[in-house]
Amino acid sequence: MYRFLTSNICAPSIWSRRINFPVVVPSSSFHEIRKNGYEDKNRKKVSPRQAIRDGLKELKKEIKNWTEEVKEGCTLDPIMGMPLPGEVDMQWCFNESIDFDHWVVTSDSDHNEGYSTSTLSVSPTGKGLFSGNLSTQLVRDGKVKKAGYCNFKSIRPQKSFKRDSFHNWSGYTHLVMRVRGDGRSYMITLGTAGYFDVNWNDQFHFALYTRGGPHWQISKIPFSKFYMTSRGRIQDMQEPMPLNRITSFGITASDKNNGPFRLEIDYVGLELDPSHKETSAYEQYKVPYFYAGY
Repeated sequence: MYRFLTSNICAPSIWSRRINFPVVVPSSSFHEIRKNGYEDKNRKKVSPRQAIRDGLKELKKEIKNWTEEVKEGCTLDPIMGMPLPGEVDMQWCFNESIDFDHWVVTSDSDHNEGYSTSTLSVSPTGKGLFSGNLSTQLVRDGKVKKAGYCNFKSIRPQKSFKRDSFHNWSGYTHLVMRVRGDGRSYMITLGTAGYFDVNWNDQFHFALYTRGGPHWQISKIPFSKFYMTSRGRIQDMQEPMPLNRITSFGITASDKNNGPFRLEIDYVGLELDPSHKETSAYEQYKVPYFYAGY
């Protein structure tokens, strides 16, 4: 899609008339390319010939992924694939063989909005280690009003040929994590980006409380306890989490306490508890339309 910008036509004169023809400008110059609102400054420009070569290599890879998807769909047993009550199904295991390309680590300093830093690495015990330094110091640009956050999250699952997909957790009731923290409080974030752009920033959150010391802890959190936000704002109209459309999992450090933080993660799993019947822990109130405007 292109938009046309027509320059002003100069006033006619006795000797000549100068006309500037329309200039074609890509629509990306007017709209955000990425859904998170930040431009990808690390993207490298390549020649058309190199782009064709890279595209052919990517095509072979995607055809292979599509073949594996077809084989998996033909051999899938719907009965054996159902979750068993009381058993934890591992979704992500953090160990020495973890692929860091499947995770994105960011902080306010990456966008020139603060001075916090963070990394995701392997701890000396062979587990995942989310660590860094949290700083609430503001950048003196007159725009940033709050600072001090570090987070990491998983990339969105994809099918072959770069088709967006989802994690289907509809058969589970609890999120289970085995972690070892430093006494700080963290925030668990589950992304549920939908098809329409109004839903791209919908997320569900719940706190992860850790205790300091050498012992590991197992946190078992019902999905019904997660509350919905949009662009970081808690919504008045809460709704149950769409467990069949999970796009990402992440943890954020933003407790406004300056200093280093450290969180070790063993695994992130899912569990089914048949006795848990709650769908949403937050009450919904129906009021007249002229009270709230909706």
